[in-house]
Amino acid sequence: MVPTRSTALGGPPPVALTIATSDSSGGAGIQADLKTFSALGAYGMSVIVALTAQNTTGVSGVLPIPPDFVLAQLDAVNADVRIDAVKVGMLATADLADAVARGLDTLRERRPGLPIVVDPVMVATSGARLLDEDAIESLKGVLGRASLVTPNLPEAAALLDEPVAPDADAAADQAVRIRALGCERVLVKGGHGASYEANDVFVDADGSVAWLHAERVDTTNTHGTGCSLSSAIAALRPRRPDWITAVRDAKDWLTAALAEADRLDIGAGAGPVHHFHGWW
Repeated sequence: MVPTRSTALGGPPPVALTIATSDSSGGAGIQADLKTFSALGAYGMSVIVALTAQNTTGVSGVLPIPPDFVLAQLDAVNADVRIDAVKVGMLATADLADAVARGLDTLRERRPGLPIVVDPVMVATSGARLLDEDAIESLKGVLGRASLVTPNLPEAAALLDEPVAPDADAAADQAVRIRALGCERVLVKGGHGASYEANDVFVDADGSVAWLHAERVDTTNTHGTGCSLSSAIAALRPRRPDWITAVRDAKDWLTAALAEADRLDIGAGAGPVHHFHGWW
């Protein structure tokens, strides 16, 4: 069950930080993360690692922020504001991934056990590549700091340098092996699969495997689904008893956001999900 107005205002809201890239069209990246945090009753903050020039039809440019300034943003927030959860999204370059890995160590020094959700963004919904080829090894360093990593099927394959999993058993096997890269938990998302269902596989810190089932929503407006799911998990984790509950509730919320996406009528390509479907 996702927060309503009454539950969201039942006390100080969780404070969630996104470390990610700006999407000028508002459907993914920093913008999607902040919308998700707000929709789910969390106060959102951001560290911007890159800018993109993009719309629903594609990405026409990426401008990385200097790594030192990325860390300056992070240090400023960390020195002053309580942080209850972190989401990490698109990092673009090896230098940025290395800087963010160092920054996450700093956050954990001050806040041991801080929930960190990493969405290993590599390719946009439009097909544009969003991570330099030479940055994958540096990205694995960020994964090693993660409480939960949320790759889709193509991203899981890229992290392991092998073909996309052809079936559920192979996806579960990849999830287990991604966890062996150093992260605590893995959620491999099945939205890119061929099934009429969108089934995700979750591997917990103790190695146990669970499946999350949902019918596939019939829409082409899927821009920002990965960003939104990972930020939803980060927003919900501080108010959920365990990770699997946070993941299930986030998936339920995203499924509803996809079901309402066509109402927005944004752009000529793959439009965004409806982050505020429960509000307007």
